[in-house]
Formats: sequence, structure tokens, C-alpha cells
Amino acid sequence: MAAAQALETTPLFPKPDHESFDGCDDSQAEDPRLPLYRFLEAKTPAGRRYEHFTIFLISISVVTFILSSLFLPEYNDSPIADKCGGFCDAIFFGNYDDNALAWLGIGATSVVEIGLVGRLRFVPSFFSLVDLASTVPFYVDSFLLPNTDLAASTFLRMFRLLRMLKVEGRLDLAIMMVDDVFVETRGILGTALFVGATVWCVLSTFYYIAERQNLSMIYCGSSQRCQDIDTSLCEIDQWGIVDCSAAGCKSDDGVEECYNLYRSIVTSSYWTLINLFGEFPLFDQHSAWGKVVGTVTCVFAAAVFALPVGIFATGFEDQISKRRKLRTSIDGDLIESHHKPGEAPELIGDEPTSASHAKFEIINNHMIVICALAFALDTVSGLGSWHFFLGFLQFISALFFTAEYLLLMYSARNDQRYRGMGLLTYACSFLRLVDVLSIAPYWLSLMAMSPSLFAKAFLLLRILRFEKYSRAFTTFDDVIREHAGVLAITLFSAILVWIFFASILYFTERGNPDEEMAYNYRTIPDSMWITLLNLSGECPLGHYSVVGKVLIGVIGLFATAIFGVPIGLLGAGFEEMVEEAIEDTPDEERTALPHASVTGLGATERACYEFVNGIGSKAARWFEISIYLLIGVTVTIGIVQTVEGHETWLSSVESLAVVVFTAEYAIRLVGAGADPEFASSNGFVSRVRFFLSFYSVIDLLAIVPYYLAVALPGSWVDDHDGYFRMLRLMRLLKLDKHVPSISLIDDVARLKRNVLMVAGYAAGTLWILFNAAMYVVESDDNSQEIDPLPLYGCVDNCTMAVRFKTFFSSFPLTGIHLTGDFPLIEYGWPGRFVLFFMVIAAVGVVSIPSGVIASGFAEIVQSKSGVQTSSSKAAGDDWYDIRWKELEGVEPHPSRFGPRVDALQFKAKEYLDGTQVDGVVVRTKASAVGRLLFVSLIVANVLAVILESIPEIDYIVGNERGNAFDAFEAWSVFFFSLDYALRLFSAQKSRDALYSPWVYSQTFFGIVDLLSILPWYIEAVLASSGKLSGDEARVFRVFRIFRILQLEDFVVAFSRLDNVYRASKGVLKATGLMALIIWIGSSALFFIFESDNPNFRECDGSVPLIGEGGSLGCYDFESTAACNAVYPGMCSQTVFTNMPSTLFYVAVFLGGEWGVVDFTWRGKIVCIFLCVAGIALYSIPVGTLFDSFGAVIGLVEEEDEEEDDEEK
Repeated sequence: MAAAQALETTPLFPKPDHESFDGCDDSQAEDPRLPLYRFLEAKTPAGRRYEHFTIFLISISVVTFILSSLFLPEYNDSPIADKCGGFCDAIFFGNYDDNALAWLGIGATSVVEIGLVGRLRFVPSFFSLVDLASTVPFYVDSFLLPNTDLAASTFLRMFRLLRMLKVEGRLDLAIMMVDDVFVETRGILGTALFVGATVWCVLSTFYYIAERQNLSMIYCGSSQRCQDIDTSLCEIDQWGIVDCSAAGCKSDDGVEECYNLYRSIVTSSYWTLINLFGEFPLFDQHSAWGKVVGTVTCVFAAAVFALPVGIFATGFEDQISKRRKLRTSIDGDLIESHHKPGEAPELIGDEPTSASHAKFEIINNHMIVICALAFALDTVSGLGSWHFFLGFLQFISALFFTAEYLLLMYSARNDQRYRGMGLLTYACSFLRLVDVLSIAPYWLSLMAMSPSLFAKAFLLLRILRFEKYSRAFTTFDDVIREHAGVLAITLFSAILVWIFFASILYFTERGNPDEEMAYNYRTIPDSMWITLLNLSGECPLGHYSVVGKVLIGVIGLFATAIFGVPIGLLGAGFEEMVEEAIEDTPDEERTALPHASVTGLGATERACYEFVNGIGSKAARWFEISIYLLIGVTVTIGIVQTVEGHETWLSSVESLAVVVFTAEYAIRLVGAGADPEFASSNGFVSRVRFFLSFYSVIDLLAIVPYYLAVALPGSWVDDHDGYFRMLRLMRLLKLDKHVPSISLIDDVARLKRNVLMVAGYAAGTLWILFNAAMYVVESDDNSQEIDPLPLYGCVDNCTMAVRFKTFFSSFPLTGIHLTGDFPLIEYGWPGRFVLFFMVIAAVGVVSIPSGVIASGFAEIVQSKSGVQTSSSKAAGDDWYDIRWKELEGVEPHPSRFGPRVDALQFKAKEYLDGTQVDGVVVRTKASAVGRLLFVSLIVANVLAVILESIPEIDYIVGNERGNAFDAFEAWSVFFFSLDYALRLFSAQKSRDALYSPWVYSQTFFGIVDLLSILPWYIEAVLASSGKLSGDEARVFRVFRIFRILQLEDFVVAFSRLDNVYRASKGVLKATGLMALIIWIGSSALFFIFESDNPNFRECDGSVPLIGEGGSLGCYDFESTAACNAVYPGMCSQTVFTNMPSTLFYVAVFLGGEWGVVDFTWRGKIVCIFLCVAGIALYSIPVGTLFDSFGAVIGLVEEEDEEEDDEEK
């Protein structure tokens, strides 16, 4: 603790002796500096007033700096930009040098800026440097550079933000904790960063290979004259340089007007980084192979890449916890709350006291539900006279609620606690305030003879009356009070990070040539809106400047961890308190239904039962395995057959599979009497039970449509063949019988039902209230233009009001935002205000039910699997780890070729790995130099691959064989091959290879070493035979990027991946199957419901959007195929065109990123399911791998630190 405290308070430079300032030394008690020191450190009443005044001035300075960007017509085209004249500018902002203070001759300035230059404090400290950094730019701008341009002047004024650090120093050293976090987590953070950087580098390379020739990835936004061209007419040459002359965008000076966003590994790395953050701004532009890489990124890589961010956030929370404990130990016990967490003071009228009161409560609850439904239905247009009836219901509800409130206030005086001034206490209680807020706006608006939508929405606050049953929001209040100190620190840190990055991005992006980017960063308040989303983990925009891209990377890697701490604390604190107050209910033992005795069964029934369940013989086991494989094959065929041109792909295999599944079903039906689940004394009853069972229905749905289509060609079944093809995917559910997953959901619901009720109420209430708020503020928002939404009745001049035209249509959009994703950013300021509170408070709470479901599922699976790790065996250990431990102290066997070879093997081993002396690794000078050179060669090879991918460099070097890159590669392969050969040669003397070259070749290091050289030899053989084209050769060369994995020998992480799998395979089997079912099942539903959604349809410019005079337009057709039948090849869908592409889109959705949101009503139902539970259930296997991977590398890092200490 002492060390931590010293770390917080140690200044950058040593202060004068503290004793001289504390008055402990009488000889220096009259030091004239003492009164000034105490005043500046707020140790006197006057000093404290000065401190408060300084904080007020700092706040004014920061606010005026932010607002000043609103009054710059150069960047902000809003009418408000011209509202602040010369006098206003001179008082507050100082944007222009010709304002009312021009007579000073010091350039653009203001009264606020002059008055807030600050006062210097003692110089040798961190915060004195903050004072200097926040004031010196004023003097530089005013006297040294008085004639600078506006951009430079306003940039210097950005240093006012550093004054916030002075406030930060007075509140707590929150930002200073960042350094402590790095110190505490430097070991495991270094390993995690290596893992993340390697994944980033490899995926960037794969994206580069997949997208470098993709015309859809050509970007012309930085060119003013080429922004709206058809990029499909452009060409990309062998170097990767784009020529859009055919599209009307010809370069005059040889510089690319347009370029491919993945033109090199360098540019690819930026977009890959965004994908690894879980964001896909180029969602619908990827090629087929790009979608494959994107799917891998969604499913696996993003979780691994998130390790550093997770470690950093955890470390930050740990530092906060340490400081809280330290302060508690110094200041004594914290003051207890006036009531215990999870409890609320009992209020009169809240608990039923009689039978009539209980009946009244039932009526009241029903009125709340009726009122909410009436409000929601009243937002739907076209209900005619029903609107009057719904309005009448809301009036009756308001009347009822008002009468109840008046009766409660009248009867409260019967309680001694609420007599006199106590009545005011009762009126200010949570539930009574809810009553007032829910009815007062309605009656106030009714006085104007027209109850407004805004006032009616307040009636929904009555939903909070159910709080008395769950105490959910009372618990939330407890969380805030218990963590008040910590939340104050972290919230201030988050605000500081928010304003800081928003200000910098404002300066870097307001002049961005991309119109969309410049528009969204035209003022600092606008920049704060987008930066808020960035800090919450979102990246809705992507075409930043070079500096902006660097900042976005920093935000994603570290700033989101700091910004997310207060949100995480609120959510985690809420969940912890609820779980403490309400214990989990164990899964009840279910009594098995009595079955008739299965003795005396016929041999045929028993044989059939055993055969289909893999019991009793090899043939039965092989039959069961073949069924699993056939399920996978048919699901794959069903997916591929949705691709245009592959409708009959492997149809014969599908026909064969149907016959096999039919035979399997028949055998199961015959053997039903021997199955304990369906057994009965009557064989017919057993078969009926089986016929009506879940798995029987799945089997029938997967095979019956095939026979109907064959027997009734041209019938309704045949006409809807596409829908019935998707039923084949339900065969995946058959696997649940053997690896329980979906069937465990009811067990999870029982285990967590109490916590789910409380958390679900809180989440549901927030969802409804925020949805009402978003509907109210956006249903009339016609200022924000969006793309056409023909399905919603809008083709031209569409606005956000179209998306939020009813309470129901806004519901899925609000749900998406509450999951933490913001695919829509075109909101007005009222909408942004509501969404701000969603980000700050609601997102953490609404995610709790999903988290409870996920944790409950993991508990159930682990308890049912019964997998336990031996205390003597580390989690994930396999035969290699066990054998490695057994070889401790065992000497290697002598070589069959004699002692001379033994000596050479020992020398090679000593050169490669050094020598162990009393547990310390000792290296010769040659070994140390060779190790350094080898690392340098690996890094140089990675850099060579990256540089060669840059078109300009590749063009200069040329593609002729024997160029500079080829020569460097040949020498590199020579040294890598030599290293590989030496390791194989010395493996007989290496315990890490279990004294076997064959074992070494199978280890992670052996495989990586081979992969680092093998592509070069394959490329050489193919090139010499003339079977290698330029692009194919490039692919082989790019595979050299895998040499970065050779650094694994220096930072152990990836070699433990097999341990990670084994440590979590018990949970992975069930959760992986469930995730697969959710992924493929949701994809099938989206494909069926959205493949012909006109909101996602595009047509050639010659096709009218809406038909006239009896002709049909683009959006009038029921399907895209029907549109193409009239306008051949002119109509296309942008998304959900086939199952493979839909799998990619849904993988992105399940990762929490919604690239599109304008679904049909059926698609919206699927969307809501994924928001409520699907994303959480899908993320369990990834989260399991994440936890196991972190645990494994954590263990490894501890071992490495011990070895490093021994070497020192």
C-alpha cells in the first residue's frame, strides 16, 4: 500500500522539504512561503474558496472552447454559426482577430482567455507543468505569433483542456493510475499485446490478399471531382494502382484520384484493426474471400485481440479498488447507508394490507399495462376511430393514477412518520415522484386542450411502479451510493478522455476532403457525439485522415478501457448486489416419469434401438458417426445451393441423404419401445410418444418436404422450395440429442430465474422507456436525411422520422443501441441527448440479463460435464506436458552415430538455446549475438513483406525474378533453413523436443519453422515449371508474414493454444454446438425474410424507382427475381443474397455490430431475439476461449518472470 501511495504522490521533480511547510521545524516556521503554500493547496478556508473558484473558471474555459467551434462558418454550415458577432466573440471565444479586442494587438483572443491564463504554482511538480502547458500557448499565440492563421490559433487554444488535469489533480490522481496499471500488468500485458499484434498482422495480410483487386473497395472520397463515380468501371493494375479513367475520373498529374482501401498491408491494417474492435464499416463491400476472413475475425480473432484491452481495463479497476481500500484504512469505516443494499424504506400504500387492497393492486397493475399498450398502439397510423378509443383509455388511466396518488397522499398522514414535514419526505420518495412525473405532464398538456405525444409518453413511467416487487432500481441507487467515490474518479477520467480525443479529432477531421467525415466533425459538439460512440467501442465512420486513423487506433486499444470502467462498474455492481440479495435457485431434481419395463422386448426392437444409438457393435458406432457427418454435409449443401448458379449442386448427395435419414427415422420408430424415454408396455404407445417427440418433428420437417416436392411437382410445396430447403438446416438440432446444448436453456432459466426476473425487469423497463423517448424525439425529426426506405413507404427525401414513425418500429432500433451498437448516427441533438444516457447508464444494465444467461449456461454445462482438473495437473495439460515433466532430470540418449555426433548436437543445442546452469540460462557470446541477429532477421522479413505490398515501392523494385526483395528472401530462407536443420539435428538433446526430432517437427515451433521456409521452395518449383502467375506468386510471397510467429520462441503464447482448447473443451462442445445452431438458424431466417427486402434493393439508373401508368418500378416488385424478369440484369440486392454471404452478415450481427437495420417486421423479430439472448448465447464459447487463453498465458507469464529473475 505504501508503495502505491508513494507512486500516486511523487512529483515529477522533488518538492522542497515537507517539514518546512507543515510547521514541524520551528526554525523554519516563519518561512514566508508557508502561507502561500497553504493557500494554493486549499489548506485554509480562503484557499478552499480559491480552489472552488479555480475549478469554476476551468469549467468555463473548457465550455467556451467547445462552444467556440459552433461559431466558425468555415466549417459549420449551420445558421447558428453567424449568431455570435464581434462583441460576443471578444467576450467568450476569441475566434477572430478583428473582434472588439482587436485594439490589444495580440491577435484573436477573448476576455475568458485573458482572464483564465492561470497563476503559476510551485514549478517542480507535475501539475505545475500542466499549468505551464495550459497557459504558455496563450502568450505564444498573443505575442510571438499574433498574425497566425485561424487554424493554428484555435489549435493552440486546445491546450486549455489541460486545465482539466488541474481539476483532476484536486479530485484524485485518476489519470496517473494509467502508469500504475502498466507497471502492474506489464508482464501479461506484453504477452497479450504480442498475441494481438500477431493476429492483427496476419489478418491484415489475408485481407490484403482477399481485397486488393476488389473494385467495390475503391474509394474516391478524397477527390472532389470523383466522389460519385461508378467504381465498377475502374481498373486495378498488377501493382495495385487504380485507374478510373473509364469512369470519368482521369488523373492529370499521375497521382491516384481513387485508390483501393486494401491496396497494401499498411492500409489494410487500419481496416483490419477496426474489424478486430468488432466494427465493420465496410460491411457490404467485401468480396467472397473477404467475407471468409471477416467471419474468422468475428468468430475467433476479435476475442483474442481483445485480451490487451480486457487486461488493461481489469488492471484499471484493480488500481481503483486498491486506492479505495487505502482511503478506507486511513479515513476509517465508511459511513453506512440509511438502509441496507437491496432494501428500500417501507412506504405506506406500497404493500397490500387487506384483501381489498390486494384487489386494488391487481387493478392498478392492469391499468399500467393497458396504458402502456394504448400508448404504443396509438402511435400506429391508420387505425381510424380506434385512436379516439386509445386516447380515452389513456385519459381514464391518467384519471385513475391521479386518484390513487391523491388517496395515497391523504392517507399518508395516518402514519406518524409522515405527519407535518414528514409528508414532504413521503412525497419525495421514489415511487411518489414516479406518480407525479407520470401524470403531471399529461394534465398540464390537457389544459392546452391537446395532450401532446411528449406528455402521453410520461404515463409510461408508471411501469416503474413495479419496482416495489423487484427493488431493481433501488438496488441501482445502492450501487451508485456504494461506489460514489470510485464513480466520481472514473467518470471524470472518462469525461477528460472524451473531451480530449473529441477536440483533437475535431482539428484533424474538420477539413477532411470526405464530405461525410467533415460534416460529422464540423464542430466540437458534433465531434463529441462521434467520439462518444468511438469510446463506447463503436466506429461508425472510417475514412479518417492519417492522424485520425492513429487516434482511432489508440482509442480502440486503450481509451475504451478507461472510458468503459464507470459503465462496467455500474453494471457489475448491479449484478453483484442482485445476486447477493437473491440466491440462485438450484436446478430441481425432476422425477423421471414411470416407464413400463423394457424387459421382454423383441430382439428387433432392441437391435434397432442399439444400432441407431451406436451401442453394441462397430457397425452401430460407424453408423452413428456417418449420420453426424451426413448432417454436416447436407447442411453445407443446403447453404451452397442458395448461391445463384449452384441451385442443383450435389443434389444427388442430398437425395441420398434423404433416403439415409428416412431409413434412420424408420429404425428409430421401430426401436422406440426399447428407448427408456418412450418405453411403454404397449409398443404402439411407445411409437406414438416417439412420433410426437421434439426430435421426431425435426426429422420429419427435414425429410417430408423433399418427398412432397417429388410427388407433387409444380405444387405449392414446389413453388416454395427455397423455404423448405432451409428446413434441412434444422438437422443440426438432431445433434443436440448427443451433445445437449439448446435443450439446456430451460435448466438455465430455472437456475437463474430469480436474478433474471429482477435484471429482466430493469432491462425491460429501460428498454421501454428509452424506446418511448427515442420515438418522441425522432418521430418528427425531418432534419436528418437518409437513404430511401420503400418498405416503410418512403422513396424520396427520407428522414429518421420514417424509421421511428411508430413505437413498435423504433423498438428493435432501441434494442440494438442498448446492446452497445450504433449503426445509425444521423440523429438530431434531442436524439443524441437520449442516446448519451443510453451509453452511460442503460447499456451496462440492459446487458445484465444476457450475462446472467451466459454464466448460467456455463455453470450448467460444467456441472453436467463433470470435468475436473487434477490438482497435480495444470488445466489443459496433454501428453506432451506430462511427458515433459517426466523427463525432468533424465539425460538424453547417446547418438547411434557415436560421441562426435553427440558433441556436435550438444554444441548446436547450446548455440540455439543456451545452457541451463543451476536453473539459470547462460549463453555464449556467439549464441547471444546469433539470437539477436535472428530476431532482427524475423522483423526485417515482416517489414519486407509489408513494404513489398505498397504499390509505389513494388513498382520501383519491379516484379522481375532476382529483384532486391527476391535476393533478400533467398538469403533469409537460407538462414531460416539452416536454423531449422540445426534444431532437427539437436532435437535428440533437447528436453523441449522430448529428445526426438519427430516430436520437434510436430510441435508449434517445428511447424512454424517449416512454414517459414516451405512456401519459398514451393514457389521456386512452380516458377521453374512455368505454372505460376504474378498474383499467385504474390500470395506465396505474402505468406512469409507467418515468420512473425517465430518470435513465439521469445514470447510464449500461441504454443499454448492446444492447452487452451483442452482446458475448455467440456464447455466448448455444448456451447459451440449451440452457437453454431444460433448462427446458422438465424442466418437461415434472415435469408428467408430479407432476401427480397426492397430496402436493400438497387436498380440501374434507367429503371424507375416507382412505376407509373401501369408499369412497375424497382421497388414495386415482390422479389428481385421478378424485377430482373422485367428489367434483365438491372436489379440486385445489396445484402442477404445467398446463405454464404448471410452467414457473414449474421456473424457480424452476433459480434454485436449491426451493419444494416431496416428489416421487414419478421426480420425485426429475429433482430430482437438476437439482442435479448442470441448474442449472449453465441458469445459463450468465444468467452470461454478468452478466459482460458488469458489464464494459460497468465500462468506462462509467471513462469517466464521467474526464469527472467533467475537469469538476472
